[in-house]
Amino acid sequence: MTRLRLAFMGTPDFAVPTLAALIEAGHDLAAVYTQPARPAGRGQRERVAPVEAYARARAIPVRTPRTLKDPNEQAAFAALGLDAAVVAAYGLILPPAILAAPRLGCINVHASLLPRWRGAAPIQWAIMAGDRETGIAIMVMEAGLDTGPVLAVEKVAIGPATTGGSLHDTLAALGGPLAARTLAAFAAGTLQAVPQPAAGVTYARKLTPSDGALDWRKPALDLERQIRALAPQPGAWFTHGGERIKVFAAAVAGGARGVAGHVLDADLTVACGEGALRLLKLQRPGRSALGGGEFLRGYPIAAGTRLDLPVPAP
Repeated sequence: MTRLRLAFMGTPDFAVPTLAALIEAGHDLAAVYTQPARPAGRGQRERVAPVEAYARARAIPVRTPRTLKDPNEQAAFAALGLDAAVVAAYGLILPPAILAAPRLGCINVHASLLPRWRGAAPIQWAIMAGDRETGIAIMVMEAGLDTGPVLAVEKVAIGPATTGGSLHDTLAALGGPLAARTLAAFAAGTLQAVPQPAAGVTYARKLTPSDGALDWRKPALDLERQIRALAPQPGAWFTHGGERIKVFAAAVAGGARGVAGHVLDADLTVACGEGALRLLKLQRPGRSALGGGEFLRGYPIAAGTRLDLPVPAP
């Protein structure tokens, strides 16, 4: 395999396996680009991104620009003399000057089967939509949002127990080896990029806190998918007694019916717009997540209680 001179551009945990695969393949990592350290946690102490920590531990040069629109940053990137840049969940827009600088262009590791779920949160939206499969797409980047031609895909099933966290880990582990194999074939000229079809385009917009709000007027099946998609982070939630209570697991309760938002029994089964949902794992603010029975022993919610409905966004 030809040894390539690369830059890697990524930030969160999802990107680390791809960086690891490129190192393992023996490529020359000229630089790793990642987002700057940001305040995090209760103490708001600056925390470096997982990709930065991984790269520094292996003595790979790290660059953390806040933007790539600066001509000086673009000149510094071009001066690296790259064969390619590999991008995975970087989080910054790549201007045309950056996209054009490497000899082979910029190769993106995207967590969906493009053109379905272009955008920032493809893992969560695929689960919420009830998709039966998703995967990794390796794409040659263009100026548009995830519009570039695709070099390779690998599919995985989405099962009834799949959560956002478990799917994230599966796709992260899949993306690294697939990116390394695909890049080698592309550099050797044995693999051609295929334009994405015009049909089937969907967008996975960035999640907001309101996307976690459980609207009991929706069907129970939709809410169960929402809970799985957002577990363990950022978590689906409802409010009760002035507290925002997160829900990490639930099951559709067959045969149970009632007025949406009302608790139907002592097992915390909640009536929905269609069917009902039994809440199985919950967390109060500042507390540990607990199974439904243990949660209720410390925070009783009696049958007949009406749970709050989300307030419409202004």
